[in-house]
Amino acid sequence: MGKQDNLKSQRLRKMALSDLEMVLAWRNHDHIRLMMFSTELISLETHKTWFEKASVDPNRHLLIYEDEGEARGFVQLACQEDSGISEWGFYTDPAAPKGTGKRMAKAIMPYAFQHLNIHKICGQVLGFNQRSLRYHQQLGFKLEGILREQHYDGQAYHDVMCFGLLRTDWIGN
Repeated sequence: MGKQDNLKSQRLRKMALSDLEMVLAWRNHDHIRLMMFSTELISLETHKTWFEKASVDPNRHLLIYEDEGEARGFVQLACQEDSGISEWGFYTDPAAPKGTGKRMAKAIMPYAFQHLNIHKICGQVLGFNQRSLRYHQQLGFKLEGILREQHYDGQAYHDVMCFGLLRTDWIGN
């Protein structure tokens, strides 16, 4: 399969109510949940309430990443009104093929920087989440700060790593 064919098999779409249970199952999976700031299992009712509010917020973009017709990941872009700055959060289907996260980023970044005209994407990663730390660095995010022992999970304090990616950094890749 050529590069062009591979790109055609990928798409972003707006998250729908029909995606709710799938996205919740991903979020509640141990491999994802235990790397989040909130590690509690989320109920379907709580997830539905979040979706009903977030999906009508014009500054939030809830997106499903599909590859070859299969939903493989979720991304949320939370834009600060009129600033060009967006926080992002994401996760992939725990059963997705290796490399899905990188392919998802290659779909999200043009959407964020070109379609939404975002100037900067910011992300926070718990210091022990080595996989996400490497992921951000591989995408070209710059470490902008460390909030030392900023997050308490009920048992221990953890550093929070703050990353940023400018549109000019992404386009320069």
